[in-house]
Amino acid sequence: MLSGMIDILFDGPKDAAHTLVLAHGAGVPMDSPFMEVFAAGLGARGIRVGRFEFPYMVLRRATGKKRPPDRQPILLQCWRDVIVDVRAQIGGRPVAIGGKSMGGRMATLLAAAPDTLDATEISAIICLSYPFHPARKPEKLRTKHLAALSVPTLIVQGERDALGNRDDVAGYDLSEDIELHWCPDGDHDLTPRKKSGFTKADNWAAAMDRVAGFVASL
Repeated sequence: MLSGMIDILFDGPKDAAHTLVLAHGAGVPMDSPFMEVFAAGLGARGIRVGRFEFPYMVLRRATGKKRPPDRQPILLQCWRDVIVDVRAQIGGRPVAIGGKSMGGRMATLLAAAPDTLDATEISAIICLSYPFHPARKPEKLRTKHLAALSVPTLIVQGERDALGNRDDVAGYDLSEDIELHWCPDGDHDLTPRKKSGFTKADNWAAAMDRVAGFVASL
């Protein structure tokens, strides 16, 4: 189902106690296989899940031409507009926000800027594969705002994620309000190698169970 000025695709029960809005990563749309599986899976676990696309991805869908992500102010304003839209639909209650990679990172940046958003509008943040640094640039950390983040946050991360693996993340200064769920041998899509003995299906299912439990505990 689509709603509002910005297209928002919903999964899960309409009368759910908790609503989670997810944004896509830098290079894939809101209906990528990863986003489809997680939205459906979390919906089946009793969470109302909304998905939307940033302006550059909307244009890419319309034209078929790849475009780089919008500038950060545009991404953050899009997030604000979506939150206003979704909260209006659920009676003004707070919503959990997050997303895959860049989408989740923008959610944390928005929540870390109380001068631009009322923090009471956000109940939690869910990051699916947080990009702690750009690819092949581990020295350029994207963690400064995470040290003081005061919104309950869950980061679901693959143990060998090239944008922040388990060993590296252990050394970062992160807020006490941030919890981590590690997917065994997972990459940036939480997918393990066959030789590891783990499976993508198990990693994704465990991740969805953890997210559902985290949101339900709010």
